[in-house]
Amino acid sequence: MRSMPTSSPGPSCSRSGISIGDRIKKRMQNWLHIVAGVVMAGLLCWGITRTFESDLLSRLSIESDHTGSSPALHQKLAGLSTNLPGLSSETPDNGNVLYDKPGFELHVNRSYKLRPRISDWDDQRRKWLSKNPHKKPTATGKPALFLVSSSQPSPCDNPMGDHFLLKAIKNKMDYCRLHGIDIFYNMAQLDPAMVSFWVKLPLVRAAMVAHPEAEWIWWMDSDALFTDMAFELPLEKYGNYNLVVHGWENLVFEKKSWVGLNMGVFLMRNCQWSLDLLDAWAAVGATGPLKIQIGKFLTSFLSERPENFEADDQGALIYLLNAEKERWRSKVYLESSYYLHGYWIKLVDKYEECIRKYHPGYGDERWPFVTHFVGCEMCSGETNAKYSAEKCRKNVERAFNLADDQILQIYGFHHQSLQSSNVLYL
Repeated sequence: MRSMPTSSPGPSCSRSGISIGDRIKKRMQNWLHIVAGVVMAGLLCWGITRTFESDLLSRLSIESDHTGSSPALHQKLAGLSTNLPGLSSETPDNGNVLYDKPGFELHVNRSYKLRPRISDWDDQRRKWLSKNPHKKPTATGKPALFLVSSSQPSPCDNPMGDHFLLKAIKNKMDYCRLHGIDIFYNMAQLDPAMVSFWVKLPLVRAAMVAHPEAEWIWWMDSDALFTDMAFELPLEKYGNYNLVVHGWENLVFEKKSWVGLNMGVFLMRNCQWSLDLLDAWAAVGATGPLKIQIGKFLTSFLSERPENFEADDQGALIYLLNAEKERWRSKVYLESSYYLHGYWIKLVDKYEECIRKYHPGYGDERWPFVTHFVGCEMCSGETNAKYSAEKCRKNVERAFNLADDQILQIYGFHHQSLQSSNVLYL
């Protein structure tokens, strides 16, 4: 008769009756399973990431050679260095250095580039449009416009600032709806190196690549309002140009004035020339230790530019247009026949005269197309010392109501006055 196991295990057995060797073996198997699981999870994540990158590149219309290791794609994404007169991309081994010598050569960080690098966008876009002919036509028969604007992702420091931004985006949406224009309002930081004035560059570039059907990307600062809702851009004037900015030839090219143009509102054609300009332009403004030094350089180069002011997009563009005239100048149209950008200080006190004497549709001094509240800084609350926050608030309300009356009249209403949010029947 077989004996029953004892209640107390022997020296080579566990209390469950499993040998120590078996337990060690089981633990090793468990660890192997865990390691295998981690490896599989890593491979899965890698596969998902590769798939996502492939899908993203496909959406960005970057066509790669799928035979072999795709050297064409690697070349497109490699980027090119930016060489400018006075702004050199060749950095010495000890990093970015400001050279104080005849000719004043400033070294910019060559590692920064707007991504992904594209060198054949005109060809890619032409092919895309031929495959998607239904995307190109517009209701008006004019070249397709795509309006882009943005504001910070966090709440404004000034409580009234958020209310102002709400009115500003409502104003832009009203204009775009009336004229059949697509609009994208961004609140995300697309590139950590492009901050402050520079946020527009990666955003405009992203809009170009994401919307090959758009002939023009139209940038508009958040503090700019449409005040003539009937005026339409005379795009037929710009057939031979790729960048349209409010400005004056003599101020930009003769006096080299910092206020010779304004980058708060501009049109940029969706083409390779524009992508190249954005790359050259961004190299001046990438966040880094040289922004103050570059700002000093721009102040020495430009008239009417403030002292101790870091590198800004407006000053950098004027510099580029003068330093590399053959490359950029012929494709830039400086517009002054209407208010693509209208400085609010010169316009807001004339609104009643506009209403009394004229009607919307002119876009010029008779009824300004855009009123830009430069210097008001409604979101931060840090206004220019020349005028008070109350003056800014009051005139933003006037500009918004002037535009809003043109919308409300469609529905049989109008504001009681330009200073009031109350409305009356027509």
